[in-house]
Amino acid sequence: MTSETFQVLDYLQTDVLENSYDSLRVLNVERNGNIIYTCKDNKGNVFFGLYDYQTKQNEHLYTFEKDLQVISCSVNRERTLLAASLVQAAKDGRRNELQPGSKCLTLLVEIHPVNNVKVLKAVDSCIWVQFLYPHVESHPLPENHLLLISEEKYIEQFHVQVIQEDGNKVVIKNSGHLPRERVAEDFVWAQWDMSEQRLYYIDLKKSRSILKCIQFYSNEHFTVMFEAPLDISLSDSGFKLVNFGCDDLRDQEKLSKHLTLYVFTNRTGSLCVCYCPNIDSWERITYSVFYFHKGHSKTFTVALGSVDSRVTKGITFLNLDYYVAVYLPGHFFHLLNIQHPDLICHSLFLTGNNEVIDMLPHRPFQSLSGPLVLDGGSGKLYRVLLNQSYLLEFLRDTRLDCERMALLHCVLSCGRDPRRLEAKIIQWISENISACHSFDLIQEFIIASSYWSIYPETSNMDKLLPYSSLLTWNTEIPGITLVTEEIPLPLMKVHSFKGYWEKLNSNLEYAKYSKPHLHYNNGVVRREWHSLISEEKTGKRSSLVYVRNILDNAIKVISNLQAKTLEPRLTPLLQEEDNHQRLLMGLVSGLRAVWVLMVSELKDHLLRHLQGVEKKKIEQMVLDYISKLLDLICQILEASWRKHNLHPWVLHFNRRASAAEFAVFHIMTRILEATRSLFLPLPPGFHTLHTILGVHCLPLHNLLHYIDNGVLLLTETAVTRLMKDLDNTEKNEKLKFSIIVRLPPRIGQKICRLWDHPMSSNIISRNHVKRLLQDYSKQPRSSVMDKSSFSLEFLPLNYFIEILTDVESSNPALYAFEGHDNVDAKFVEEAALKHTTMLLGL
Repeated sequence: MTSETFQVLDYLQTDVLENSYDSLRVLNVERNGNIIYTCKDNKGNVFFGLYDYQTKQNEHLYTFEKDLQVISCSVNRERTLLAASLVQAAKDGRRNELQPGSKCLTLLVEIHPVNNVKVLKAVDSCIWVQFLYPHVESHPLPENHLLLISEEKYIEQFHVQVIQEDGNKVVIKNSGHLPRERVAEDFVWAQWDMSEQRLYYIDLKKSRSILKCIQFYSNEHFTVMFEAPLDISLSDSGFKLVNFGCDDLRDQEKLSKHLTLYVFTNRTGSLCVCYCPNIDSWERITYSVFYFHKGHSKTFTVALGSVDSRVTKGITFLNLDYYVAVYLPGHFFHLLNIQHPDLICHSLFLTGNNEVIDMLPHRPFQSLSGPLVLDGGSGKLYRVLLNQSYLLEFLRDTRLDCERMALLHCVLSCGRDPRRLEAKIIQWISENISACHSFDLIQEFIIASSYWSIYPETSNMDKLLPYSSLLTWNTEIPGITLVTEEIPLPLMKVHSFKGYWEKLNSNLEYAKYSKPHLHYNNGVVRREWHSLISEEKTGKRSSLVYVRNILDNAIKVISNLQAKTLEPRLTPLLQEEDNHQRLLMGLVSGLRAVWVLMVSELKDHLLRHLQGVEKKKIEQMVLDYISKLLDLICQILEASWRKHNLHPWVLHFNRRASAAEFAVFHIMTRILEATRSLFLPLPPGFHTLHTILGVHCLPLHNLLHYIDNGVLLLTETAVTRLMKDLDNTEKNEKLKFSIIVRLPPRIGQKICRLWDHPMSSNIISRNHVKRLLQDYSKQPRSSVMDKSSFSLEFLPLNYFIEILTDVESSNPALYAFEGHDNVDAKFVEEAALKHTTMLLGL
């Protein structure tokens, strides 16, 4: 992780504050990023200041000329009102001198300029205050809304109207009677989300914990958005508030004895509740994460072993966008993937034996809204982010497959400078191609990188596209165990949703009605592909319109890919007409309606979840996705090509293979293995290059084994070049013949014409005879034969040639050899005689 420190107190324009910074304490962080803090001078006077996040300047707000302890503080957006809750600093046991009979005094102060002070509460219980910050234009609001949270387990909202007097002087209107209303009551835990202006709280109904959420809007209205049962025990935990200001975390021993509970959300519609019960024993620690947007919870147990007494106690939960970090200083760091929590290998777990743990601070943080955290020990405020560069370095150094998997996805999720990032990952993969035993590195990289390239465009794509090449993970993660349980989904209390709530509701609907197998898979594409190839082999043809649409989609993918390619490629890919791969690309990207040729359930799923998305945008997203798949393959091959400094002359057959060619051939074979199991397309030209390198690198029996098992696919381009480049030595003749007999008949007939050899003539003749006689039926024939047309008195051959001649003459257009009109009965006769002569050794 990296952290950006907010320097809260650079300076103040007040002489009395010099040399008194030791008493500085951060009180609150408002929605606009402004930080409210307090400090005391040597007389005990309390000064309130504001650090402006935009201007990086400090501003003095107000001074209490009494020695007071501040519980809570908040300032409105216009900085005209200051709400503060205070108690008398305890020195000799005397009661609070501010208000006789009261323990806590809650004040509302006019500070533009400093003027009247109104007492909102004077009670024996503690009070916390928080102004609401609605999303509105920059003009001043006529009414402010202030939350008061009482230790007596109720929350009120005050409505404070202000007016201007004597120019810019702002005062409270009708301060004697401020309207207020009860927001919540009888709760045992509450959390304030200042970024989204939401209140989460838990109340107990028949000893059952119910989590509720209230959304506050720009006007005075608020709405209960959902209720969700929580399987946790809070009956004996007392009263706790989260993020209503910044807690004083200096008493860490006291902190460790209380439960820790946080609610985290992000823009994709996730809803997580992170919970750690009271820690009774330091031999092991248990914490749970409720993934409400997925419909299940995971409870983790970590064995701590020997506890170092020097390590500060207290667990920390951090919200890191697509991840939640669970951090116990000096012991472990757990980076939980909240978008895809099903497999534990997609989350990173590090124990105290890892050097990463030593690099993290050995003290807990208070997690504020979003990525903000407060270091209670130093009083500093941080914005915590994942460090992409360090994650890459860690990815290179780690040796565990589970950590490699988690780090790969984590690095890609950061999304900063993806082209540069992909190049570094590809370099690492090329150096560790066989390092992983639990998953295929190339496969996982292609799927994950393609996913993250398209995911930000539409959040629902995580339900529609594969995130990982793995469906299961059965290997234990060292140092941690987990239990997964289904949980009841939140009950939404409203029926009209916008923004985050629309996405959360979509996630809940998906978790309720859909199944994980509705992710896109290539099963239908695989069947369609085999059907098309079978039709090509048998000579049958699908609808021309159908095939043309598929090839049109492939052309769009190639054009889209070439348009996004910024630098010229060295590898000879995308330069030939590879109809097989174009058919496959067309099938994979054939979304002329909406994702045509995919599973019908997935098509319905897309139509339901991508409502409001234009058809053209969907089609473009699909083109981008398939183009990305191909581009990543091209990048891997390009990196290997450049690393080994290969040149275009490797495409010729009449040369010996080098060590560099062996290395590139190995990489291409691994790419083929990775894409084959997922049935992903390869860029046109891949199979040609792979076959040429295979001929260079493999002995004949290995080469034929690769061909027979489908590892090498014989393309017309590769075989044509082989026939032209190699002469007719005995070794080359054996190679050519072995290749020709393995070609599909249609391609084989064309290739044989390029090889001027008796064996080629024999193959052509056999194919021609087979074609002529496949529908031949014997007819009565004259016993008198015209011998003038035959030069040899070899009656079986003469009779056979006469039959072929009659068949040819009966329908010459039908039986003419395709593209080779001079193949006729005479050609067959000559080939037969030559072949017989060779067999007899004459």
